[in-house]
Amino acid sequence: MADPVIFAPDKGAYIRTNAWLAAVAMGGAMVVLWLIGNPYIWTGAPAGLAAIGIRAWYLASEELVANWEMSDTTLTGPGPRKVPLSQIQTVNTMGSFVQIVTKSADKHLIKYQADPAATKAAIERAMP
Repeated sequence: MADPVIFAPDKGAYIRTNAWLAAVAMGGAMVVLWLIGNPYIWTGAPAGLAAIGIRAWYLASEELVANWEMSDTTLTGPGPRKVPLSQIQTVNTMGSFVQIVTKSADKHLIKYQADPAATKAAIERAMP
């Protein structure tokens, strides 16, 4: 049996992903304020930034320790997630995330990967 491969979240990817999310939230909040006729549209930017910043700070302790481990036969994630490699139908990348879709249509995310393409390729190479 080969040593397991660990897919650990990357702090840089976590920060980049949340920075993009904050930019979208800032713009979105400003658009909503503009649509409802609020004269203080600019307040949407700090509100969106604060919302995502607080969320990112709060979730970091959970998200940055959520490792996935791949053995010769199984992909095991945080909590009760176990995916036999033989049951994986497709592997997709979405930003810094890698999505695993099983033959029974279950979906799992391996989040905040520094190189999602490399994670995808490693899983696809291991699939039977």
